[in-house]
Amino acid sequence: MSRFWSQVVRDLTPYVPGEQPKIAHLIKLNTNEHPSPPSPKVLEAIRAELGEDGARLRLYPDPNADLLKTAIAKRYAVAAQQVFVGNGSDEVLAHIFMALLKHPQPILFPDITYSFYPVYCGLYGVAHRTVALADDFSIDPEDYCQTPNGGIIIANPNAPTGRLLPLAAIDRIASANPDSVVVIDEAYIDFGGESAIPLTARHNNLLVVHTLSKSRALAGLRIGYAIGHSDLIEALERVKNSFNSYPLDRLAIVGAVAAIEDGEYFARTCRQVIATRDQLVARLTGLGFDVLPSAANFVFARHRQRDAGELARALRARNIIVRHFKLPRIEQFLRISIGSELDCLALGNALHDILGT
Repeated sequence: MSRFWSQVVRDLTPYVPGEQPKIAHLIKLNTNEHPSPPSPKVLEAIRAELGEDGARLRLYPDPNADLLKTAIAKRYAVAAQQVFVGNGSDEVLAHIFMALLKHPQPILFPDITYSFYPVYCGLYGVAHRTVALADDFSIDPEDYCQTPNGGIIIANPNAPTGRLLPLAAIDRIASANPDSVVVIDEAYIDFGGESAIPLTARHNNLLVVHTLSKSRALAGLRIGYAIGHSDLIEALERVKNSFNSYPLDRLAIVGAVAAIEDGEYFARTCRQVIATRDQLVARLTGLGFDVLPSAANFVFARHRQRDAGELARALRARNIIVRHFKLPRIEQFLRISIGSELDCLALGNALHDILGT
């Protein structure tokens, strides 16, 4: 530790992102990236924005990203004033923790979930309490309906488990907590779930967060957004404009609009991921894995006889990387992103050889 560090920095335990190794011929199944490229219309929009000489890049982007807010509002049949956009959903979530979840009462979230949540709590001084998942790694909505709190955040589908919470359960949680903001982080919802965005019309305390990194195949552009009551959005705008007035660059804005508007490509590539996921689950089950029900672009699986760390190392030796969380309750699980059909076939073949089945 340096003597120049503030106490905040000294106390932080930073988030550790998924590994991005520079290995030739790597099959990368550890960070839940989309196996397909983005819509061709995204590239067309970016080229058009650049023009022949790129002169527009000398100009600041629209600080409000109105073009993108309008496209998102149209897609989900909400008002543009109900949409907030940011530099990836991680930035959107960071602003949410500061603007809406910093209260005297602790916020609630599952004990096994997106590991950035406790990091934000440490960074912003947000008190929190974790709620244990059930033995089958599902979320019991009643656990969030009887405890006083300063807010609730739930990833749905949850990460890293992939399990889905039904809309009726989200409706119940929002209804039971009228004085708290309920945040539903839907990074993976397009791979098998139904978004809670329509519920925001009934609950002024409900905020839904999306990213274009997963189902829109735009992890490299860093675009996220939130939809909720305009009062919640105004709070986020106030924090954003006190932090970075230009979170999205010109290319990200036009690329995101093109991705949102190309519904046919989006639907087709999501179906492809779901079909590949079903094939992989069947293969893993046949190899002796227990696989949790997944509504995401990854699966969470443990072998009935072999150590997860051992399997992860053996796969890495074959240039295949998956995510292994060395954490209580899930240390014997591997989180495996849904890659291309060829990637998943190679994974299955590698596991077949490693397991000797």
